[in-house]
Amino acid sequence: MASNRGVVYMGPGKVEVQDISFPELVLRDGPGVNPLNVGRKCEHGVILKVVTTNICGSDQHMVRGRTTAPAGLVLGHEITGEVIEVGRDVEFIKKGDLVSVPFNIACGRCRNCKEQNTHVCLNVNPDRPGSAYGYVDMGGWVGGQSEYVMVPYADFQLLKFPDKDQAMEKILDLTMLSDIFPTGYHGAVSAGVRPGSTVYVAGAGPVGLAAAHSAQLLGASVVIVGDLNPARLDQARSFGCETINLSEHDNLAEQIEQILGVPEVDCAIDCVGFEAHGHGRDHTEAPATVLNSIMEITRAAGRLGIPGLYVTGDPGAVDEEAKVGTLKIRIGLGWAKAHTFVTGQTPVMRYHRDLMMAILNDKVQIAKAVNATKISLDEAPQAYSDFDKGAARKYVIDPHGLVK
Repeated sequence: MASNRGVVYMGPGKVEVQDISFPELVLRDGPGVNPLNVGRKCEHGVILKVVTTNICGSDQHMVRGRTTAPAGLVLGHEITGEVIEVGRDVEFIKKGDLVSVPFNIACGRCRNCKEQNTHVCLNVNPDRPGSAYGYVDMGGWVGGQSEYVMVPYADFQLLKFPDKDQAMEKILDLTMLSDIFPTGYHGAVSAGVRPGSTVYVAGAGPVGLAAAHSAQLLGASVVIVGDLNPARLDQARSFGCETINLSEHDNLAEQIEQILGVPEVDCAIDCVGFEAHGHGRDHTEAPATVLNSIMEITRAAGRLGIPGLYVTGDPGAVDEEAKVGTLKIRIGLGWAKAHTFVTGQTPVMRYHRDLMMAILNDKVQIAKAVNATKISLDEAPQAYSDFDKGAARKYVIDPHGLVK
């Protein structure tokens, strides 16, 4: 059988590149695989030779030990690859196709999928609606930070690039279609960004930068990005965002007023999630900080996009309530201001084709915005360490050395 290697979570703070099983068109037992998914046949799937696969902040939550992810889990849900094998039931995807894989796993058959809510497919995860590759409590589908990976429901899910040569020229942009570009865009759309909007983005990690660039694409007049990390704020300024260093300022509304003349914005996007910190020089972890602060600074009747990750199990949380996802949110403030909240995974398939066309026709430069940085598979453990320390980069793994 052919060989395969992947990035494996070994326990809090530790990942390794290991030999792993070559994928088959069936879901075998392994770390994190739901018993009800073991042996699940996937003749509707394909095997991909991975061209690029990215390290995500969501992966970092697991690697920090902030979830219940089991040791031995193969990581990676941001996947772009070439089809090398097709299942018996695949009709339209062909060997040799270069494709983007939505990080959501979706059957295309259930009520939610038919309503474009592919982020909460009812048929792929016995634990709850919704699934993803290489992620805790998502059914156990094997991750794609590897040389080869199996993708189910290929005809429904995969986004084929129309021209392989053109796609490889723009692969560092197109690799963002599997997750962070649609996720940032979903955050902006959910927040109601439109031409002329003033927008606040909480967090200048890769998703926050993607949300900021998406807000620009949607016509925002001013995009303000807040973070505690000066290097990441520098990256936000590199493509025209205003910034607020929250490690130096604890009054967000006051800082927004200095930029806009008023202490509020039309729209706000939470790209931080459950490991949020408070503001100011002596900041400590306070998981409800972002949600409460964006309610404070968003105008009445405004919308809040919340693609930042929140979990139901966090063994490293600051208190017992937060360990089960119960946070001290000022819902009364949101109610009084008639805010609209949009949460949850991003339904990638709702956006990825349009965003692909924007990339192919030079309307966006998402790789530049998020500082895409190519690495080899063997460099992944060091990249995880650097990312955890706040590196202002989006790490793109090139397992076969195919990226120019």
